[in-house]
Amino acid sequence: MELELERTELSGYETVLNTTLFQEETMEMIVPDACPDILRILDTEGWVELKSREASEGHAAVSGTIRACVLYLPDGEEGIRRLDVSIPFSGGVDGARLNHRCSLVSLGRIEGAETRALNPRKVLVRVGIAVELQGYAPLEEAVCSSVHAESKTGVEQLCETCHTYGVVCVQEKPFQFSDEVTLPGSKPQAAELLKQRVTVVCTESKVIGNKLIFKGNVNLQILYRSVDHQICDSLFELPFSQIMEVSGGGEEADCTLEIMATEVQCSLESGEDGRIIHVALELLAQAVLRAERSVAVLCDLYSTSYLLEAERCTHSMEHLIDRSVKTPALREVVECGESIDNILDAYLSVGRMAQNREGERLVLEAEVRATILYRTEGGESGSVSRVFSVPCSLELPEGCSCTCVCRCPEPVFATPTAGGIEVRFAVEFRYMALRSEPITGISAARLDPDSPRDRDHQPSIVLRMVGRGERLWDIAKCYGTTMAEICRANALEEEQAPGGQLLLIPRKRA
Repeated sequence: MELELERTELSGYETVLNTTLFQEETMEMIVPDACPDILRILDTEGWVELKSREASEGHAAVSGTIRACVLYLPDGEEGIRRLDVSIPFSGGVDGARLNHRCSLVSLGRIEGAETRALNPRKVLVRVGIAVELQGYAPLEEAVCSSVHAESKTGVEQLCETCHTYGVVCVQEKPFQFSDEVTLPGSKPQAAELLKQRVTVVCTESKVIGNKLIFKGNVNLQILYRSVDHQICDSLFELPFSQIMEVSGGGEEADCTLEIMATEVQCSLESGEDGRIIHVALELLAQAVLRAERSVAVLCDLYSTSYLLEAERCTHSMEHLIDRSVKTPALREVVECGESIDNILDAYLSVGRMAQNREGERLVLEAEVRATILYRTEGGESGSVSRVFSVPCSLELPEGCSCTCVCRCPEPVFATPTAGGIEVRFAVEFRYMALRSEPITGISAARLDPDSPRDRDHQPSIVLRMVGRGERLWDIAKCYGTTMAEICRANALEEEQAPGGQLLLIPRKRA
């Protein structure tokens, strides 16, 4: 006879992919006729505009465009000039548990970029990109929580309440952002925009009902050439706020929100003023909500009256160990072999990350490239780049897994100093540590009403010493009785007995 089990569906999502796709793209490009010949390349900086993400059976694919600004010194003319480069790319990763129902969360960044002049009218651009990819599949798991059986069957069941921390909602929202910014009066007028650097920072997020309200800033840094060929910069902080529909999270859910730009446009308004800059962004907000849930698990069962066979399965329960942000700061001197008069621009690029276990300590390490544009005391423009290894030490026990994203949300500070350029910057490590605990539960049970338990050869009274760590449940199951009867026979107030105690085990009556 198949016993009727009550099952609880664990709704939500399970993480089936968490990786970073590294890829290098190259392109040869002819300098447009409107641009002067190239004398020397100064710098190449870019950003990634992801256009599509798609999950299929065993595979996740992404595609988009790399946008880069190449700054160079022109041959026979004054000032720094800009060359725009667009490189399409596509790539993918395999994952055995991926399917078309998965939701993908992705974020692209530039690891490093360089340009080599093949001749005064032709360049070779090489860009390394990193695309962070997380895949979440709808969770399809049923947990048996109890059994329905008549009292005459003598079925005893052991149910435990377990807790698990997991993804309950994955949602995204595209939105547009546009604004006008004006160069301050203390800055000279702009003749040409050389570079724009856009960083989207979420400063606040909160779930209210089925709405996720989030706010933040678009940090816009402009590098431009003035009418008298000076190189100037200006920084703007532009606020935004949005509302996204979410479900299943609850107001106590933890929210991870990533916002990426899928299109960036900055243009200088034509006219005599040369101070107004138009900004138009296509943005994509990607939210992952996690929460702790409790679930009842039928861990064991037996019958005091009949033979009973049970099938078991293992459920993995995730537990949150730690979730936080650490921001180590770095202060270094970059040697460049020249006497520096002033800094024109400085920026950071995050590269590869690694994890190293040292006992109870986990050390995260990120490669961060600092690039500085400068002007020498002799009036020459130049650039220098250096890669730093930034460590972040965490006290995390062995046996837990740690995921981390690394960002440099604040501008780098760079100033001339003796021997080179002093740089100071902070690196943000946002990490989450989880530990997986296997829980064995019942998946199916069959009772044979034609096979009653043999009690004829069972003694009427048994004296049994409780072993260290032994449960009363296991003792009752072993002798075909119940915990309640053992408690009554031994005047125990609770269904547990300390190790070393002598128990009277009564025979279960039919």
